[in-house]
Amino acid sequence: MSNENQDGVHTICPYCGVGCGLKLTEGESDGEVNIKPWFDAPVNEGALCIKGGASTEVVDHEDRLKEPLLKEDGEFREATWEEAMDRIATELERIRDEHGPDAMGFFTSSKCTNEENYLMQKFARRYGTNNVDNCTRLCHASTVAALRASLGAGAMTNSMQDLREEADVYWIQGANPAEQHVIAHSNYFKQAAMEDTYVVQIDPHANKTTRHTDTHLQLKPGTDIPLLNVVLKTILDEDLVDEEYLESRTEGVESLRETLSDFDVEAAAETCGVDVEEIREMARIYAEADNAAIFTGMGMSQHRCGTDNVQNLINLALATGNVGRPGTGVNPLRGQNNVQGTCDVGAMPNVLPGYVPVDDDEARAEVEDVWGFEVDPEPGLTNVEITQSIGDAVHGLYVMGENPVISEPNSNHVREQLEKLEFMVVQDIFMTDTAEYADVVLPATSWAERGGTVTNTDRRVQRMRKATEVPGNTRGDLEIVSDLGTRLFGEGFDFDGPEDVFEELRETAPIYRGLTYDRIGLEGVHWPCYEEGDEGDPFLYEDSFDTDNGLGKIRGVRHQPPAEVEDSEYPFVLTTGRLEEHYNTGTMSTRSPTLVRKTPTNFVDINPEDAERLGIEDGEEIQLRSRRGEIEIEARVTDDIRPGILWSTDHFPEAPINELTNDALDPVAKIPEYKAAAAQISVDVEPATGDD
Repeated sequence: MSNENQDGVHTICPYCGVGCGLKLTEGESDGEVNIKPWFDAPVNEGALCIKGGASTEVVDHEDRLKEPLLKEDGEFREATWEEAMDRIATELERIRDEHGPDAMGFFTSSKCTNEENYLMQKFARRYGTNNVDNCTRLCHASTVAALRASLGAGAMTNSMQDLREEADVYWIQGANPAEQHVIAHSNYFKQAAMEDTYVVQIDPHANKTTRHTDTHLQLKPGTDIPLLNVVLKTILDEDLVDEEYLESRTEGVESLRETLSDFDVEAAAETCGVDVEEIREMARIYAEADNAAIFTGMGMSQHRCGTDNVQNLINLALATGNVGRPGTGVNPLRGQNNVQGTCDVGAMPNVLPGYVPVDDDEARAEVEDVWGFEVDPEPGLTNVEITQSIGDAVHGLYVMGENPVISEPNSNHVREQLEKLEFMVVQDIFMTDTAEYADVVLPATSWAERGGTVTNTDRRVQRMRKATEVPGNTRGDLEIVSDLGTRLFGEGFDFDGPEDVFEELRETAPIYRGLTYDRIGLEGVHWPCYEEGDEGDPFLYEDSFDTDNGLGKIRGVRHQPPAEVEDSEYPFVLTTGRLEEHYNTGTMSTRSPTLVRKTPTNFVDINPEDAERLGIEDGEEIQLRSRRGEIEIEARVTDDIRPGILWSTDHFPEAPINELTNDALDPVAKIPEYKAAAAQISVDVEPATGDD
């Protein structure tokens, strides 16, 4: 066992973005690892949620891929690494020669380290395309876009620690930290609430977070903008703005005043389904606090107006002077352990490492000097755009650690598109639904078998450390990409491990430039860290914003209904969320006995009024349909959801909710509208029968 400490190897939980530390020790059999508490871990102080506690159950799982696979005549066979890599190199060269480099798409993974994602996006750029993206496009792309445009950085403005100690009000909109960021909730949110921090939650679904809030505004899905406009109108009309802050630190407030000049608060509240006086009272509580902090999640971002949703949260924070000091800010809660870092290192079609725009000639030239090759100045396609372009502009796909058949919306169409590919590589630890469509499947490393860095939800860069050897004939993701890059390009991809890659990353990403592995140590460091010796910044924008003129940008926005609304044929609004005990597409969590024991299958929440009207019993199998597909799923009758609304999860491949969700995109961030789709229910499900 690789070990800096005989008491166990210090590493980071592979699940959500909180970044909990734990220690791993060797088990009795080869590949088995056990968890010990890391009581001095800076984020969690030894505490783990149910997923973290069960995270080792997938490491030596019997389903692990252990040999490369090649598809021949529609069937997979085991192959040598030499065969697999030769096939990939040959096909990638053929596609580039026949169609050009933009005929390939590359999906990186927030379950991989900064170093692995950095190398994959560099590989795509050396191949000649900016068609490289990651799952942020499916969860927080609109948050990143709005925060970068209006404040400067697409990340939490503050640290969990200062938010815990200094905030008087938590405004949680479209997030459920008690289930999605459990240790952040128990160590920070819940503790703050017990010490008189006022907690407001705005969410269509009552959930575990709701139990610890002072007020829950249960709005209709897709109506966040009108609700926030009631809040902002109240603050403007009652002179609750911070005029000095607006004058010295912001621009654009006149855009907001103009947008709201003829705004009908009563009609807006009716659209939301929330009492107008209750919204106004929450506006006063937020605006009159000494320090008020906003938390947001996919309930805000996964809409065709997701960028405008987040912009309105920024408007609220700026109008009241609540950015730039401890206990304030706009704070997106990231859902995967390295979704922040995957963006930081440039695994997106429009930016290079450190969020350098690909179309900024001067900044791009600095990265090109490090890499030794030119980068296309035109932004590439996002992952959903790549999928939608298959058979037209896109002919090949390389997928590292993602499962778009289950994660992307309108997944029946995704399957149809993957069938059209000339060539696809999938690099993963299990045979996923997506891997079934691949021509080459490469067995990669699990979280316990890799070293490198990851960046958590509040910008803390931390180190993962290898605790056990890879099983069978498996190879590390970094080794695979390095080998393939050397085969195709000759130089620039031969690295002596993750630290060597990180040293090059530092050269290309200014926000990471002051970091070293030694400096990161066991505590981690918050970026930006521009020079060695810098302490890093737990909170941002104390003196100015990272915009063209140093001012925060306010921009008024108007309500946009979902791309698809309920009607007589599809009378329900279907929305989605995550569960405490499961993770993303279920590739790992549904193979964990502990996690499956608690929630073994998917379900859909339906209000008792709707259930009674349709004759649906709690636990009954129903047929759930949208214009894109249908699935059989268990009905859960509950008051947690309003009449006319349905709520489900995307964790279960056997009842894949994304067969029903809408692939309409936000025009700025290109994020799909998972949170609102018209749906219908049928109760005439035929029971399964055996052969006669």
